[in-house]
Amino acid sequence: MKFGDFKGKFRELPLLPTRVVFGKASGADLNQLDRWCKQGLLLQLRRGLYIFGKEDRKIEPSRLYLAGQVYQPSYISLEYALSRYGLIPERAVDVTSVSTKKTARFTNDFGTFIYQTVKPSAFRGFISAKDEAGLPYFIAEPEKAAADFVYLNLGKIAAGAAEKTLLESFRFQNLSLLKKNKIAAYFGLFNNKKMREIGAVLRGMGGKV
Repeated sequence: MKFGDFKGKFRELPLLPTRVVFGKASGADLNQLDRWCKQGLLLQLRRGLYIFGKEDRKIEPSRLYLAGQVYQPSYISLEYALSRYGLIPERAVDVTSVSTKKTARFTNDFGTFIYQTVKPSAFRGFISAKDEAGLPYFIAEPEKAAADFVYLNLGKIAAGAAEKTLLESFRFQNLSLLKKNKIAAYFGLFNNKKMREIGAVLRGMGGKV
């Protein structure tokens, strides 16, 4: 297939998964995609997932949308979500997400996408939103982003030092934005005594009922 024909057929798609474009891709199909990538006509986001190059792209997806497509199932959380909500002062460069699948990291032309693992029973507490192009993505609620982050950093919190660690090491701020009932619910999802204790500390540091 010539690239012009390929573009005319698939340009309405925001992304180009090989399973959608070819069904079961042959070696010749993959070689053709590889040649188009080398020519800059396509960009590879990960194995089996492509996007048109800048000049041929009709839809401009955000990194928020891409994060959920590069690795599934997943939702944006941890440092990126905490930064977006103003719960930490730092600006997150990499898009951080959690998944029920194994830890993974992908770097492509749109940046770095990092995924960490949570148990299936804790894979909740996220909402659906849309980016500027109208494309959907999932992002943790503020309280769940905090719970995910604390859970994945439990080893850094010494007994009796939760408040100090949250404020000084993790640099949590604007805690009045958090809802106490959601803190209790989301920290409780991990079925972990230390998580419940830290959640109680966080609820005592501020937040809405």
